[in-house]
Amino acid sequence: MTIAVGRALFDADAPTPGVLEPLLRARFVEWAASPENNRAPGMTCLRACGGLAEGLPWVRATVAGSKGCGANMRVAPVGLVGSYDLDTLAGVAQLQAALTHGHPTALAASDLTAYAVRLLRDGAAPADLPAALRERCHDQRTTYRGDWLAGLWQQPAVDSPVAFISRGWDECLDVLDRLDVALGITDDGGDACRVTGEGWVAEEAMATALLCAVRHADDPVTALARAATTSGDSDSIACLAGAFLGAAHGMTAWPLEWLDRIEYAAELATLGRAWDFPAGATLEARA
Repeated sequence: MTIAVGRALFDADAPTPGVLEPLLRARFVEWAASPENNRAPGMTCLRACGGLAEGLPWVRATVAGSKGCGANMRVAPVGLVGSYDLDTLAGVAQLQAALTHGHPTALAASDLTAYAVRLLRDGAAPADLPAALRERCHDQRTTYRGDWLAGLWQQPAVDSPVAFISRGWDECLDVLDRLDVALGITDDGGDACRVTGEGWVAEEAMATALLCAVRHADDPVTALARAATTSGDSDSIACLAGAFLGAAHGMTAWPLEWLDRIEYAAELATLGRAWDFPAGATLEARA
């Protein structure tokens, strides 16, 4: 689904809800129906994509109570598009999550994940991310992006847009507390999930991936190995750990002998070249 998000962003002539929603919808439906989609895709994504394929409004197709990690394991491309300002980055990150996962924590964790990728792309050190993400949680806690999310907040027992979205940011703050605890413990090489969680939900996948990335910021292969060998949702955790360190280091993060083993390499290279251009580059130049 990361490639599905990337294709939608690449095809968009403007980063607005009206332009991106149908593009994301089409790419998600295409992904769900693809014969290559044979690696135990998440039920939330499949269920929501079924509704999207039927033409339901996305606020009805989404699975309102789900904050599964499918929401943010695919969001890295949003953080790589240098022309997005931070408000646009947040709106796009939350919308792509909301099409399938309607829980506020899925939205906040997707926002934070894309923001982390952006910071790393722009030169931040992995060790600086926990504090930066905590600050963003506090800054964004009461911001409901109605132009992107429409009436998603209107769910049972929710009194207001602020009450809805603040729950998501608060749950992300909680897992960032656990990340700080984990980083304060001497690393014994054990399971990365023990403190930050198994990663089945979006905020835990982000935090456990960050733990691996921060612990092994100068050794991306070891970081990826730790992320891929946990007791939890290891493929999702590894996906995010790789995205974080890839954003920080580029292709130099990975051994040269891996290059000819990368699936969809040509398409990934096309997207990467497009987003390597500086902010403000025209679509013609990026293509």
